[in-house]
Formats: sequence, C-alpha cells, structure tokens
Amino acid sequence: MAALPTTADVVATNLKRRGFDMAGTVLSTVLLLTLLASLGILVTLLVDVFTGGIGVLADRGWSFVTDPLSPTPAKAGVLQGIMGSIALTAIVVLVAFPVGVGAAAYLEEYARDTRFTRFVTANIRNLAGVPSIVYGLLGLAVFVKLAGSLTGGRTIIAGGLTLAVLVLPIMIITASEALRAVPDELRQASMGVGATKWETIRHQVLPVALPAILTGTVLTIARAFGESAPLLLAGAVLSSFFTSADGVSLFERLADEKYTALPIIVFNWARQPQEEFRALTAAAIVVLLVLLLAINAAAIVLRDRFERT
Repeated sequence: MAALPTTADVVATNLKRRGFDMAGTVLSTVLLLTLLASLGILVTLLVDVFTGGIGVLADRGWSFVTDPLSPTPAKAGVLQGIMGSIALTAIVVLVAFPVGVGAAAYLEEYARDTRFTRFVTANIRNLAGVPSIVYGLLGLAVFVKLAGSLTGGRTIIAGGLTLAVLVLPIMIITASEALRAVPDELRQASMGVGATKWETIRHQVLPVALPAILTGTVLTIARAFGESAPLLLAGAVLSSFFTSADGVSLFERLADEKYTALPIIVFNWARQPQEEFRALTAAAIVVLLVLLLAINAAAIVLRDRFERT
C-alpha cells in the first residue's frame, strides 16, 4: 500500500504547478524600486549636508560645538542650541513618559470596552497625525498665555510642555501596543497565585512590555528633538540662554529667560543672506544628526538591557 503524501509534499507540488508568478514578480520589483528610490533620496540629502558642513567642522573642530551664538559667522557656535535641546528633551521625557504610560495602562488594563473608550482611543490616534504647527498654536494659547504665570510665558518650560503634548499621542499608542502584546496567560497566572490587579501590572505586565515602551520613547524623543515649528510659536529665539549668570538659580532662569534649540538655530541660519551661514547651517544639521544618533543609541542599549533582565 502506497504511503499517503505529506502536507509538505502537497504544498511543494502545488507550487511547482503554478509556474511563473507575473503579478508577484512585478509587485516585488516595484517595492524594491521604491526602497532604492527612498534610500537614494536619503543618501543624496546626507551627502549634500555633510559636504556643505564638513569644511566648517574641519576648520573649527570642537570649538563649533562649544562656542556660543554670535552674529559673526567665524565665531558662531551651537552651544546654546545643544543645551536648550537637551533641556527640552528632558522636560518631554519627564512629562510625556509617565503620563503616556499611565494613560496606556488605564486604557488597556482598567478601562472597559465601551463606546466612550473607543472614542477616546480613536481620537488619540487621530491626534498623532495632527501637524506640529497646530500643537504650537495650542502651546501658545495654553502654556504661554493661559498658564503664563506658572510657566513664565515664552520660556523653556512652555516649550518643553508644548513638545510633550505633541508627542504624547505617539507615546500612548506605542505603550498601548506594547501592553496589548503581553500574553493574557501571564496576567491570569499572576492573579491565580493571589496577586492584585495593580501588583500584576506593576511586577509582571510592565516589565515585559518595557522594552517595547522604550522603543516608542525613542521615537518620541527623536521627533521632539527635531521639531522647530511648535517652538517658534512657544517663544524659542536665538538667545544667550545657558551662558553664565551670577546669582541666578537654574529654575529662575528656566522660568524667566528666553531659550533656543538646535532646530531653531538651523532655521534662523538658513534664512541669513550670507554665504557663510549656509555652511554653518549644514554643520549644525550634522551636529543635530549626531546627537539624535547618540540619543537613539543610548535608548537602544537601555532597551536591550531590560530585555536581558
């Protein structure tokens, strides 16, 4: 009696009978061409930026990073922009991370599947696609005007809160997806041995979802670090913030002084008519890219460490 063919044999036979798949080949070719076109555009932009700024970086070296802002192109640096961007990013992380994770934990672990919950979730996803200039208007109306007595008006606190609101929907969405990916068996096993809902979330669900949450945090940091439109409305200017100021505390300066950031410096230098500022603009973009890569690398290392523990 002949042996029955296995499933693998049947699948292999059917694949051989199909012959040449014209539609599949055309689709894969089109997808490959779009990938190559995207990579080509990216490489072209990077080459253009590096060739435009390498001269400044080679001539000025580390002094371009450590020198303060100046109206003279030969003396202008990006120190205030770097410090301002780091301070803004710190405010974004301190505000958006706990609020975003907390909102996602409530929506995924506590909230019931009702029309109101679905309405809130849909609006959060819609807010993630709102143009950044709209958040700039929101920051101008709320954090600069309405809450100006608390934030100091057009200060770095108002700018950081504006960027935190900008990236908050992305933070909630990525954290929700990470929590949803945790198997329900883990929750059931934890509650089966007597753990409460909060203990299960705190000791079981969040540690498992934390690597994916950190990945979403990397995306939020990268977007906040490179935004300029909301900051223009929230008061960012070319200022001497983070220079020496005797007898003034850091919090007083945060709440009283004007501030700047690397994207704002790039935006303002690109508008200058002098040819020297074009090279400075390209060099500042290179510094911005290097800082983004460093921040992303640090977040990836932190995520991998949590995955191993």
